[in-house]
Amino acid sequence: MSATGDTKARVTATLALGSPPKRVFFVVGEDSGDRLGASLAKALKAKHGNAVTFEGLAGEGLEAEGVTSIFDIEDIAVMGIGPVIARLPNILNRLSATVEAIVDSKPDLVVLIDSPDFTHRVAKRVRARAPNIPIVGWVSPSVWAWRPGRAAAMRAYMDHLLVLLPFEVEEHETLGGPPATYVGHPLADQVTELRPRHLAERPPLEGDQVPTVLILPGSRSGEISRLMPLLRTVTERAVELLKAEDAPTPLYVLPAVARQKEKIRRELASWHVEVELVSGEEAKREAFRSAHAAVAASGTVALELALAGIPTVIVYRLDTVARLFFRRFIKAWTIVLPNLILGRPVVREYVDEYARPELIARALASMSRPTPERTAQVEAFKELDAVMKGSDDQTPAERARMVVDTFLFPTHDRF
Repeated sequence: MSATGDTKARVTATLALGSPPKRVFFVVGEDSGDRLGASLAKALKAKHGNAVTFEGLAGEGLEAEGVTSIFDIEDIAVMGIGPVIARLPNILNRLSATVEAIVDSKPDLVVLIDSPDFTHRVAKRVRARAPNIPIVGWVSPSVWAWRPGRAAAMRAYMDHLLVLLPFEVEEHETLGGPPATYVGHPLADQVTELRPRHLAERPPLEGDQVPTVLILPGSRSGEISRLMPLLRTVTERAVELLKAEDAPTPLYVLPAVARQKEKIRRELASWHVEVELVSGEEAKREAFRSAHAAVAASGTVALELALAGIPTVIVYRLDTVARLFFRRFIKAWTIVLPNLILGRPVVREYVDEYARPELIARALASMSRPTPERTAQVEAFKELDAVMKGSDDQTPAERARMVVDTFLFPTHDRF
């Protein structure tokens, strides 16, 4: 019998002797965290069957795995200072309800996923009232970018932390944070949908071939309003630069989230460069698979593009409040995740006063034709791909499951 089969048999035998199943209490605050939770629940069920059960605060993904949510996560899925203040009494009520549910349930493990403004407050209160309940967090706050003191503070209420980025383990060790394990970013699992099976199979860019260039202005209304005028000037100037070098004019494609499609369509009405506007996940995947370059708002999409092997230029403009905050508190040397992971400036970034159309256009034109800079970025992305995949060919959910098993089944073979 295999090690996995032997472990499962021992757990099943234990249940047959009358031991109750281990209970995991999930706490998520938004859809992305719910998807991570659902992937972990599936991995636990695949390994242990009925030896593990689930409860907690859940979205559709975890509910499909058998969790009956204690309330709708939309009650706490609020962004922005104004909306949070307006709904603060209800949020505080839901916070108390979540803590009460955990303390009353006395689960074998609490798994908190992302949404730190909510989930970490839950952890602090649970630790104060029921210190024997182990707590594991999945997704680290960006302690490496701002408020590094949060790392040491987390150690008081977090027994273990599952992190998405390779360098975060060392950061938490340096800052005195809780024990951490790199489990990988979920994008690493999804990237095959965004690129050919091998990077070398991406449509070549050579000769007089027309390049396909992605425009990604973000998914929030405010950042779209701030970036679309800038991107209009950038694309027009990039076309002029390419024409001056007798290079072909790119085909511009803008994959939009459905809720922002009409807003973006109105913005594009004044553009002098033709842009194909698409929406929906499949349309986005197809655009990524055929793209040769991209200009994108800063965010997780930078990592998504890098793992897809698409040479990229990153831009961003902050609102007034965020600009004051950025200047005072942000400590990271770059806001681009691929640069942070590789430890060097692979992707050019143009933020705020440095987001000058002429500079961005030149960088984008360089990415839109065969140049040494474009080739260097593609090679760096291959290195990034290897770093993010790790050496064990396991998914982030499976790596997370192995850590969770150390709390649920400390005397069994967990691997």
